Amino acid sequence: MNVAAPKASNETASDATCWRCRAGVGAEAAACPACGVVQPPRALDHFARLGLPRGFALDKATLERRYFDLQRRFHPDRFAGRPAEERALALRHATALNEAYDHLKSPLRRAVYLLGLLDPAYKRDESETEKDPALLLDALERREALEETTDAGTVDRLVAAARRDIDAALGRIDRAFAEMRLRDADRETARFKYLAKFVEDARDRRRRLSQGSST
Repeated sequence: MNVAAPKASNETASDATCWRCRAGVGAEAAACPACGVVQPPRALDHFARLGLPRGFALDKATLERRYFDLQRRFHPDRFAGRPAEERALALRHATALNEAYDHLKSPLRRAVYLLGLLDPAYKRDESETEKDPALLLDALERREALEETTDAGTVDRLVAAARRDIDAALGRIDRAFAEMRLRDADRETARFKYLAKFVEDARDRRRRLSQGSST
């Protein structure tokens, strides 16, 4: 008799059972220890899914190693001859891992996601920059300097300054999360976001200036 694989699982470690043979399965087990069948992905946060501690500071090499090690376990080639239910579950595992990795590899997405985990009521307000006079003034001054210059060297200096400020903002975000100062983490995340966007726009400006000087 064919048994349909469940669509989702919120079982805890004490009540998780294999959808095929009904043997006990650990809450984070990817396969049943009794019959070896792939289990549905559990309802885990992105950190737990990749076996990483919850926090802003992440070692990039460790993150990538954990991600690629887990992805290999669910590569389609490993399930080519398995029943359709197992292939579908393996794909769900791979998709969940991709989502977790995409969130955690980006400092900005990681910060916003972590704020949401630590404060379920949190929602990034895109107008927060406008509510912080110092942040708004800094953003306006950088934009004016970028728009007014026609010198590629000046753009390079603006980018270098923004990169230094990005590194400083990341350090402050890290410390704020470590000390559970979520309001400060939120404010510095807003600063990091606009600085990153400024660097992106400055690169475009630099490219246009270079193209103009070569024609």
